[in-house]
Amino acid sequence: MQYNSGAQLDPSQMGGGGSGRRGGAVAVGGGASILVIIVALFLGFDPSALLGVVSGTPTQTTTSTSSDYANCQTGADISANPECRYVAYTNSIQSYWQQALPGYQVTKTVTFTGTINTGCGQASADVGPFYCPADQLVYLDTSFFATQLPQLGAQGGDAAEAYVIAHEYGHHIQNLTGVMSKVQSGGQQTGASSPQVRLELQADCYAGVWLRYASGDAGGIIAEVTQDDLNRAVEAAEVVGDDHIQRMSAGRVDSTQWTHGSSQMRKKWLAQGFTTGDPSQCNTFAAGALD
Repeated sequence: MQYNSGAQLDPSQMGGGGSGRRGGAVAVGGGASILVIIVALFLGFDPSALLGVVSGTPTQTTTSTSSDYANCQTGADISANPECRYVAYTNSIQSYWQQALPGYQVTKTVTFTGTINTGCGQASADVGPFYCPADQLVYLDTSFFATQLPQLGAQGGDAAEAYVIAHEYGHHIQNLTGVMSKVQSGGQQTGASSPQVRLELQADCYAGVWLRYASGDAGGIIAEVTQDDLNRAVEAAEVVGDDHIQRMSAGRVDSTQWTHGSSQMRKKWLAQGFTTGDPSQCNTFAAGALD
């Protein structure tokens, strides 16, 4: 993924978080660690439900603030400080949604290490990237891309990172449109065609729409999205498929426990978003959408 060196970055879209619990909203993730998913699969519940009940020995916590990214002013700064790429992803994703969704509410990406208190409860790095509807923030443990994606079998890279973050912002869109609250009001349901899986696949589709926008926005923050970039994004989507993770963790596949969709489903809906470039084509809740 190439960046426009002269493009302006807005570090004010980074940082924040660290709040206490504010209500019963459940955080929603795009991919959790192998450890968390193994526990969830054997006990039969959504890994995101572990948010708010993290226990054990507290670990040292570092939470970002906007000032931590103050030196990220242009695309050229990414070369000197690779952490600035998180600002680039966040800015580009939100730039798209400000154009595509009337009334879009700009939010922030919060990077952290260790554990963090959020509006959805306390979370550890084991949970992976997630979105909290209670405080409308995207949370990202900075070790996820270096440790957990490779554990699942992905090459990683900037495009894979960008896909994961764009997926979480897809949940922000669902929160703003009311889709998320409708799904969560039905409780934690599982299965290949469950509302929970449809929610995750729609977020994948929204991520694909943004990738299409970024690939064609020559004057934007991201100068180029190559075929290799797209391959890495697709690979990241596949390795966080429920069936892939079940095979790795338990040696078997049980679709009744799916919460995010199979590798093929995730790949399909990411491609749907990228091919159409139209968020209205991401209605995973339509009759027959998952046939």
